[in-house]
Amino acid sequence: MSEFTQTATVTQQQTVVQPYIRYDPEYVRTIPGIVKIVCIVLNLIGFICIEFSYFSYRPQGSFFNTVAMLGFWFSGIMLVFYLFHVCEKFHKIPWLKIELYFCAGWAALYMIAASVAASTSIEAFQAAAFFGYCAMIGYGVDAFLKFKSVRAGEIAQGSRTVHVQQQQQTVSTLTA
Repeated sequence: MSEFTQTATVTQQQTVVQPYIRYDPEYVRTIPGIVKIVCIVLNLIGFICIEFSYFSYRPQGSFFNTVAMLGFWFSGIMLVFYLFHVCEKFHKIPWLKIELYFCAGWAALYMIAASVAASTSIEAFQAAAFFGYCAMIGYGVDAFLKFKSVRAGEIAQGSRTVHVQQQQQTVSTLTA
């Protein structure tokens, strides 16, 4: 008589969301909300530094301002989406992955834009470069937070619970 054990793993996933748009100011008190606001402010300050310079028309300034304004608008729109729970209403869209890729890309673009601005001898560009490097760190932190959330299987808003259950069954067989 021989015996063997068979193991089956059952995974159940439950997503709980409230599918209506509502204003919730609590997001700005969370770490991702604070990081998003800091990035928005740094984008705007860097943009203003370049724009108030007499040399804002130079390619280095134009590139920096393009990076700053695209980051400002994307982060601003995402902040509004989180404040009004748009991400929760459309929870099937992979918001965290979208933000992860954007933030990682923007950290790299800010490294390039700030380095190009810092290499000039224009003081306003060098000031913008400082804020660009700070924004690079902010987007890097945000990308790291999104990476951890994606890896944990979370969704942008709402909650997702995963239950893993293992069942073992012993089977005996008779051999003649």
